[in-house]
Amino acid sequence: MSLKDEVEFVKDSLTGDEKVLESAFRLEKIYNKNKKTIWAALILIVVAFGGNAAVNAYQANKLDTANDALLALQANPADTIAKQTLKTNNPKLYELYTYSKAFDSKDVKTLESLNANGDKILADVAKYNAAMLKSQPTDSKYYQEMVLVEEAFTALKDGKKEIAKHKLALIGENSPVSNIARLLKHYTISLSK
Repeated sequence: MSLKDEVEFVKDSLTGDEKVLESAFRLEKIYNKNKKTIWAALILIVVAFGGNAAVNAYQANKLDTANDALLALQANPADTIAKQTLKTNNPKLYELYTYSKAFDSKDVKTLESLNANGDKILADVAKYNAAMLKSQPTDSKYYQEMVLVEEAFTALKDGKKEIAKHKLALIGENSPVSNIARLLKHYTISLSK
């Protein structure tokens, strides 16, 4: 390499170093100007991640406590401490447990009290089962086809074949109760003869 090339090389190197230093000085200037904002943003990010982790850990702990309480209740249904722990840590699971126990023991009063809770599905199912235990007609969004079968059966017992046929016609072929509906339709035909 000639001396001229070496001078050009050194000059280019210095220019590159100058640019790096210039960028560093710009960054330092921006940092000094916005130091409080940068640190506030960093602290906010750390607090957000930490808070999220703390909330997740708290909720996981509540679920574990509720699951332990449910297991304790399954072992000993008279355990009032476990009932209260389950009710406090997971109210929806407590309502489901209460429904299960009321259904098993055919406790109409408890089933009716579940009807007033906030869970629409559980309220509908509890209302339906309470009405069935009392042998009363009811409406149900989730047991709608069973209600139709029961209404048709009641109409048949009362000798109202046309009403029964109409109710049974509302039940689709893909319904789980379609076989029962078909048997009742056949029964209405045999009554007509």
